[in-house]
Amino acid sequence: MGLAGILISLGLLMYLAYRGINVLILAPLLALLAVIMQGGLPIVATYTQVFMPALGGYVITYFPLFLLGAIFGKLMADGGAARAIAEFIVEKVGTERAILAVVLACGVLTYGGVSLFVVAFAIYPIANALFRRSDVPKRLLPAAIALGSFTFTMTAFPGTPAIQNAIPIPFFGTNVFAAPVLGTLAGLIMLGGGTLWLNRRAAAAAARSEGYGQHAATGADSTLAKDAALPSFAVAIAPVVAVIVLNVIFTYLVFPRIGAAYLSQPEYGATTLARVAGLWAIILSLTISIVLALALNWKRFTDAKETVNAGTMGSLLPIFNTASEVGYGAVIASLPAFAIVRDAVLGLFPHNPVASLAVAVNVLAGITGSASGGLSIALNTLGEQLAAMGREQGISMELMHRVSSLSSGGFDALPHNGAVITLLAITGLTHKKSYGDIFVVSVAIPVLATITVILLGSVLG
Repeated sequence: MGLAGILISLGLLMYLAYRGINVLILAPLLALLAVIMQGGLPIVATYTQVFMPALGGYVITYFPLFLLGAIFGKLMADGGAARAIAEFIVEKVGTERAILAVVLACGVLTYGGVSLFVVAFAIYPIANALFRRSDVPKRLLPAAIALGSFTFTMTAFPGTPAIQNAIPIPFFGTNVFAAPVLGTLAGLIMLGGGTLWLNRRAAAAAARSEGYGQHAATGADSTLAKDAALPSFAVAIAPVVAVIVLNVIFTYLVFPRIGAAYLSQPEYGATTLARVAGLWAIILSLTISIVLALALNWKRFTDAKETVNAGTMGSLLPIFNTASEVGYGAVIASLPAFAIVRDAVLGLFPHNPVASLAVAVNVLAGITGSASGGLSIALNTLGEQLAAMGREQGISMELMHRVSSLSSGGFDALPHNGAVITLLAITGLTHKKSYGDIFVVSVAIPVLATITVILLGSVLG
């Protein structure tokens, strides 16, 4: 019954999340369902002593990243910077390359630290008008936004401040620039492969004279009518560039030169600089870039205080959703029957911890419908063991970091994924019309890129 309880619990988590029930409710209830089916374990104690400490630990570690990222994204949107960047890229790339323009606009913003949800809302009105003008089928628009927002800039390109690139840092003692060559290669596979796929689909549609199609306006379309003066491209892009440049400076120039022996003391977590420097670099980079975004666009904000407050509140639900999934994973990992699951995952590739890591992260990201949730559960339950196996075999921890991050961006984008559902709602389209292309660019091609990195990493050592 123990193993059956885990499988039933996981199945219900996936199904009920798809049906729209919030994971804040689902995670503790379904975790306790697995405990009950295990039999003989204390229910309330499991909730208060296992679930909640795991949830709290995640919030303690990653809340600054969620908070600062949400504020930064809101400032970029409300100050007009996100729209200015998008319109500049569209103008330079040209309406005849509508798909590439949308992908690049989304990519630039998300690589600079803007939340994918903010990007989707900011880009959609521009992208929709561009697709209509170019007579590209609107059904391809969600896949173009997905390709630019939650593939290569979320998990692959080195230096991205996305949470999926930060979660592995404490487990492997790495930073957001881990395995830069392999990460860049994976990102180019996603970008090139996804763009090629969508362009071929658009060409096939043009051959059938399909065109843009007849579509009712959505609520998001009206945002295009806002006439506030936009910043210049140089002003708009400055905070985005600052995030990446400052990250490099703190990671490679500042922190390696500071003394941090005090971190070994219990009051500072009994840790090392290597385990926290990567997170510190992102925190400081985003903080300075927020100040820069405020300073450069101060007169463009209707109410800067309200923008910051909205960004702050917007960070709470995402982090607690993910933290609840981490608490769920901690409970499942504490069950005796989980040993069967763990051994099955590790037994798939007993001599290749990198491949085992990829399988574990992909499966859990697929079940939870969350890249950060699946990655966090996998690393909290199997991370230390897989890292130890990797060190014993002389495997680079940077490779482990990059593969874990890449793997979180594969099966996570199954139909029940919250970002997919939100994206379809924004664009006014359905799974039936648009999910097939979303699957190719955000599941199939990223998984192919991950496999490529694993194979090359094993060859290059």
